[in-house]
Amino acid sequence: MSKDCTIQDVFHRFYPSFESTHSISPAQRKAAYHIMNCKTGAFGVNVSVCEDCGCISVHYNSCRDRCCPMCQEFPKEKWVDARREDILDAPYFHVVFTVPEELNPIIYSNQKFLYTALYHAASDTLSELAADSKYLGTDIGYICILHTWGSTMNFHPHIHAIVLGGGLDVKNHWKDNGKEFFLPIKVISKIFRGKYMAELKQLWENDRLEFHGSAAPYKNYYTFKELLNTCYAKEWIPYCKKPFDGAESVIRYLGKYTHRIAISNYRIKDMTESTVTFSAKDYKNQGLWKEITISSEEFIRRFLMHVPPKRFVRIRHYGLLSSRNKKKKITLCRNILGCKKYISKLKDMDAPAIIRLLYNKDICKCSSCGGKIIPLSTEQHFIKPKPHMLC
Repeated sequence: MSKDCTIQDVFHRFYPSFESTHSISPAQRKAAYHIMNCKTGAFGVNVSVCEDCGCISVHYNSCRDRCCPMCQEFPKEKWVDARREDILDAPYFHVVFTVPEELNPIIYSNQKFLYTALYHAASDTLSELAADSKYLGTDIGYICILHTWGSTMNFHPHIHAIVLGGGLDVKNHWKDNGKEFFLPIKVISKIFRGKYMAELKQLWENDRLEFHGSAAPYKNYYTFKELLNTCYAKEWIPYCKKPFDGAESVIRYLGKYTHRIAISNYRIKDMTESTVTFSAKDYKNQGLWKEITISSEEFIRRFLMHVPPKRFVRIRHYGLLSSRNKKKKITLCRNILGCKKYISKLKDMDAPAIIRLLYNKDICKCSSCGGKIIPLSTEQHFIKPKPHMLC
């Protein structure tokens, strides 16, 4: 029995045998090796010495993989801080787009195409309805973030959208609906369902889909048609959470979703010779936390399901918040609303300064005497990573 274990410990112990008996994609293999070798010296080291007391410090480099639980905090803080400059003192809403679980096998077999279709359907739905004068009649802005997991690491692809609750009309006048969300959820559901299913059918007709594992039966036209009919008959249930309480709460909230991975180290509770125990929310029991024990093989399988395709962009900006629009249009919105500009705290700072500000830790001072530390050459300490470990 091994308590206080980490995801790295789980992979060190169980991944080699898992790899020998399962088919693993190159992206999954790379993520696994990054996790196992993060901060071990495999990606190099930084060696420094104190000028006063001669104390030598060795810091192992991280892997910087977006699936590694040890490498998310720093990029998350930098990304969220950069978003400060785009935030307005205006209503914001959190909308979640989900699909029926019957589609999961075919989505997993075609991740790049069908994850992208999720973004297309969600963004087209929000933009088209917001532009309709019946609802708001404006160009709005929003950020879409893909998550593929539920609390138990089950496969559950869905889009989190942080939506600006107002926008600019054709005359560049600001319009919003106060603290009430401007779109009816039932209308969102129908439009989103239609757009996603239309793109799925188009991919089928263009022979762009693959069918592996439990998706294999859908190679048959009639079975695929039956799947479509089942999904059309279902109520697709997007939902909208309560509006945020001010711009700062939006900034804090973004950090919860942008750089999250399927499971974090603090949720790993125990590891035995053949099982892993972790905590998860039980949504059938008011979201209370409970502990779940599964086989080590199943844990690795579930974790690797959520490694995104190579170079897949999970965080996307639209409308007023897109890169081509936000500089001029967000400035215009800010001037119309008369709201202050939130200045990035970390902009133009180097890594030591950011660490000092965020964590109140000065990595340029000796931990023993407080003296100044200087770097030593690390060539003799560097271990060249294997090709499959390189980003």
